[in-house]
Amino acid sequence: MADTLTSILKKLLNQPTAPFHEYHVRAQIEQYLLDVPNVELSTDAFGNLLATYRKGKHKSTPVWALGAHMDHPAWVKVPGKTDEWEFLGGVPKNLVEKKENIALRKESGDIAPWGFPVVFEDGKVHAAACDDVVGCAIIVAVFKELSRLGLDATVHAAFTRAEEVGFLGAWHLGKHWPFGKDAVFLSLETSRPVNGAEMGDGPIVRVGDRLSVFDHELINVLMRTAAEQGIRVQRCLLDAGACEATALQACGIRSVGLSVPLGNYHNLDDDQNIVSEYVDIEDVKQMINLIVALVATKHDGLGERTLEERVNLRMKEYKKYLEIGNAKYEEMTA
Repeated sequence: MADTLTSILKKLLNQPTAPFHEYHVRAQIEQYLLDVPNVELSTDAFGNLLATYRKGKHKSTPVWALGAHMDHPAWVKVPGKTDEWEFLGGVPKNLVEKKENIALRKESGDIAPWGFPVVFEDGKVHAAACDDVVGCAIIVAVFKELSRLGLDATVHAAFTRAEEVGFLGAWHLGKHWPFGKDAVFLSLETSRPVNGAEMGDGPIVRVGDRLSVFDHELINVLMRTAAEQGIRVQRCLLDAGACEATALQACGIRSVGLSVPLGNYHNLDDDQNIVSEYVDIEDVKQMINLIVALVATKHDGLGERTLEERVNLRMKEYKKYLEIGNAKYEEMTA
């Protein structure tokens, strides 16, 4: 998988991207997945790229729908104005408009992302837009691995648009959910490690983000799968930012998040310089392994038992004790 993963990362991370201008990344994803056996591609009305791996009649419970966004903060041409640029995405205006930072742009048609090369060194990959092109690469690698293994499974994916300006593609996905009532959403992100999370310690099972907390039963499935398969993960609240699981959850879709620890989030280092983002390749590999295991492992429901089921069982188990205690109380107060 290592050579294939390196190739996928290199090809995708070399594609320029910006909010509403994700076509280069999308075209490369389509090129990778068009000929993969058992994978179907489509688009929704917003332009999100949808994919499904389907082989055999087996469906896991739940059915997983993976999600990653194709855009990254960047300069774009103002519509109708050929010489005017606007920066879209969450980077402070006073930083992006510094002369030395404007000089770092690399114009590509109607967009101008930061012009940093893709570099592999010391077990890490550096690029202009790891967030969230690395998440897109992970989905591609997962689908290719599922096909290579010939697994009987159904798993969906959504490569979304315009996340960096307010979850626009994800919101459309949630409001027009195409994957059925049994499907749950798994957001795949690259995120700033906080609250004890560390780069190199494996992917982060995301308890929540800055805006919300995620489905605890789905979190338990992720943690249990990782433990059963010996995959190293971290479990943390990543509240330094927000991810698409929040948007899907607000639309009524059960959601959870997985994150690869990210260095230089939104291209800012500790001194607020514009620089490359980077991730640890071993963290990326472990996330791929976890998702493949998640799809391949049989789960009887969304957890060992729901909290309601466990409480109801305990109520039956201790019913006699409750009755005796109630009777003693009535005697004492008569």
